[in-house]
Amino acid sequence: MSEITLTIDGIKVRTSPGSTILEAARKAGIKIPTLCWHEDLGVQSVCRLCVVEVNGARPLQPACSYPAADGMVVRTNTPAVRQARRLNLELLLARHPDGCLSCARNLKCELQQLAQDLGIRDIRFERMERGLPKDESSPSLVRDPNKCINCRRCLEACESVQSVATLSVVNRGFESVALPAFGDGLMDAVCVMCGQCSLACPTGAITERDDTERVWAALADPRKHVVVQTAPAVRVSLGEELGLPVGAIATGKMVAALRRLGFDRVFDTDFTADLTIMEEGHELLERMKGSGPLPMFTSCSPGWIKFIEHFYPELLPHVSTCKSPQQMLGALAKTFYPDTAGIPRENVFVVSIMPCTAKKFEAQRPEMRSSGYQDIDVVLTTRELGRMLREAGIDFANLPEEEFDPPLGMSTGAGAIFGATGGVMEAALRTVYEVVTGDELEGESLEFHEVRGLEGVKEAEISLGGSKVRVAVAHGLSNARKVMERVKAGDAPWQFIEIMCCPGGCIGGGGQPIGTTMALRAQRAAALYTADRDMDLRSSHKNPAVNALYEQYLERPLSERSHELLHTHYTPRRGW
Repeated sequence: MSEITLTIDGIKVRTSPGSTILEAARKAGIKIPTLCWHEDLGVQSVCRLCVVEVNGARPLQPACSYPAADGMVVRTNTPAVRQARRLNLELLLARHPDGCLSCARNLKCELQQLAQDLGIRDIRFERMERGLPKDESSPSLVRDPNKCINCRRCLEACESVQSVATLSVVNRGFESVALPAFGDGLMDAVCVMCGQCSLACPTGAITERDDTERVWAALADPRKHVVVQTAPAVRVSLGEELGLPVGAIATGKMVAALRRLGFDRVFDTDFTADLTIMEEGHELLERMKGSGPLPMFTSCSPGWIKFIEHFYPELLPHVSTCKSPQQMLGALAKTFYPDTAGIPRENVFVVSIMPCTAKKFEAQRPEMRSSGYQDIDVVLTTRELGRMLREAGIDFANLPEEEFDPPLGMSTGAGAIFGATGGVMEAALRTVYEVVTGDELEGESLEFHEVRGLEGVKEAEISLGGSKVRVAVAHGLSNARKVMERVKAGDAPWQFIEIMCCPGGCIGGGGQPIGTTMALRAQRAAALYTADRDMDLRSSHKNPAVNALYEQYLERPLSERSHELLHTHYTPRRGW
């Protein structure tokens, strides 16, 4: 049977066999409320807010897990259904804190929105808050278990999508709550700080650590010279956070907004994305000549780095020694920039705008002090910058387009695509191809479509003149684990592997706008590829500011000074 037909609220709906009632209803434009269900995650079926009446079934059935059948008759809006939904929601609200106005998820909370949609004005049950302590041990994330509604979406994201399994439900009944093992704080748990749990959470039980006050204080301090850098993926998500269409390329408005906040210089992390390609590309070529183990892994994603430190520490020698673009720019912003601008290094305060909560952890790693100071002072997520711009009353949509500040603001299309899975690989291939073959890539030939897209693991074989290089790309740590197991078993045919911690790469990072789904990730990625095509320079080695940096300061890729400022090492950590 190619299709089945059922009736929902008097409407005939055709759907494929194996669909649930919820999926069929969504096809027909019939809204059934959900809380534990998420379109990119497995079915939990625990909140019972999606219950419906099914002819022939005595109790109400959860639409998210009940299979649709040919000839089935379903009613989604009967008195019994509405009463059951309100009862279930009131029970959740009776043990949920009511400090909505001071919650980071205010107006973006699914529990709050459902209470509004179902018309909840009074709660018939005695309020019984749990009084559990907050976990503020991590520089990346804050957990408030009092706001946990046991939907299990964070568990599904952490275990199935990321294969880390930091969280589990402990205790029973009213006392049940999602916690790390042994009740540890996230800083002591085996956690990669990726923040996918915070994207999955429907309430404010897991949020990014808010560092906006530290940035406001720095901007108000006349002794500080405050510079900011913006990651590739932020330019296609900040507009979305502030009400523009999904995938809007808001680069120029973003630069203008940051200047209006008071930053002294606005730099582009794309500049050091280009620099990363120069360093990492030459490192790969050296390893292919026998100077280091293959395959070589990229090192741009801090969540992925922490994952390999925990789960595959024996494979750390395979990781590129290059710092991430964020940390490269931090090192340069506190050495090259102040030295050439005549500013005391100790006065420079560096802020990063990142799509990623793991970047907060990365910035405070003890290895990241090449300048003699902490290279990055504060990392803000896309969401935090959105809050600052709203607080400042900046009309983002109507800002003029402005340019980044030189020299650390000049970049290429190769730097822009770093934000999408496969982008680092494609940027590297553009440069490595021309370095090895001497042939110039132009137009369509610059685009390596073999490594693009949202397939979990992608493989390609690229011809480099008389030789070939085999590459792989993985995004999401469950896919990374598949690749790592092959490398560990000696069954890896690749020379170069790109791994991004978050699904979709940085466009799906844990600090991106709430409501991120795979469909939205695809739109953001498409916008980055559009930004790439619209740029005059599309290969990292053609960035004149990067080339000038080598001539004036770094000498050449992999030089002694490059190693001092742009390279690092990683640390084996406790795993499961």
